[in-house]
Amino acid sequence: MAVDFKTFLSVASHIADVRKPILLRGRHGVGKSEVVYQFAKAVGLPMIERRASQMTEGDLVGLPKIDAGRTEFMPPDWFKEACDHPVVLFFDEVDRAVTEVRQGLFELTDSRKIFGRHLHPDTLVFAAVNGGEHAAQYQVADMDPAEIDRWVVFDVEPSVEDFLDWGKTHLHLVMWDFANQNRSHLQHDDNFEPGKVYPSRRSVKRLNDCLDTAGQLDMEDPDLTKVYHLANAFCGSEFAVVFRDFVQNYDRQVTVEDILNEGKFEKVKDFGINDFLSLIEKMEATEVFKSEMTDIQIQNLAKLFVTVPSELAVKLFELIGGSGIVKNLTRFHNSTVDDRKISSVFVELVTGNKS
Repeated sequence: MAVDFKTFLSVASHIADVRKPILLRGRHGVGKSEVVYQFAKAVGLPMIERRASQMTEGDLVGLPKIDAGRTEFMPPDWFKEACDHPVVLFFDEVDRAVTEVRQGLFELTDSRKIFGRHLHPDTLVFAAVNGGEHAAQYQVADMDPAEIDRWVVFDVEPSVEDFLDWGKTHLHLVMWDFANQNRSHLQHDDNFEPGKVYPSRRSVKRLNDCLDTAGQLDMEDPDLTKVYHLANAFCGSEFAVVFRDFVQNYDRQVTVEDILNEGKFEKVKDFGINDFLSLIEKMEATEVFKSEMTDIQIQNLAKLFVTVPSELAVKLFELIGGSGIVKNLTRFHNSTVDDRKISSVFVELVTGNKS
């Protein structure tokens, strides 16, 4: 059974505590490498990444030298570092590696050593492959039972929420909005035609970086031809058409600034629950609640609170309360809309009793 990244991160530390090697299996471009980097950051260890597919046997065990009539193998720099200091040691594309390298990893995963040189007691070992249930889509080598048995295996399938949470700090707001509103376009789930370009979360991030660097996501009048061709190159034609149309019509969408700074509530008069949810998620993505808000923003937030459906009003209240900015919560709590105090409205929502 596949797990999302949040679940994986919640249990990976327990496996790492007993120093067992962890293998992630999943589709390309879903963020397997990124989640290992997140884990390394969380435990405070530097990351050493090696593409097993590009390694030879010498890259793994080192090169021989003769010393006093004996042959010794001098370890490569990365392995010496993993022996001398605690690190997260990550081997990517293991199922594309040559047989000698994969067999060389047997000793490393079994005994945490190669040719008698032991890893540092606190070094952690991870690997990633495109195998598992998706293996038929890739030109990779099968991992036999003896090889699999040396790893603690996780089949990973990150949720859209995983990507959107990560994207709050890694994607331009335009791209984040697109991903949130067009979730089915973040990856291709059917069979792949040979040679055809398809979107993945990795290619969406690369497109984001390219367009952001080119300034196309901040322009009032972006070059739609350029946007289309770049999107087509990174993510394929189907994605490109939808994304170009989204960018073309983006200025018609309701922004956080429209509501909080300018109070343009006429723009949401025909909103349904999904539209309001998208707006609130957009506010969460911009982290507007995590800094001190102006009086105008607080008052407009209160007006939005009494405008949205009740279940979303509770979500909005929780976002403000969970931001850690007490002054925002206090001012919001004490604000009034149409002579109704927000604190009283909230009590009515959670109790179902109107005063």
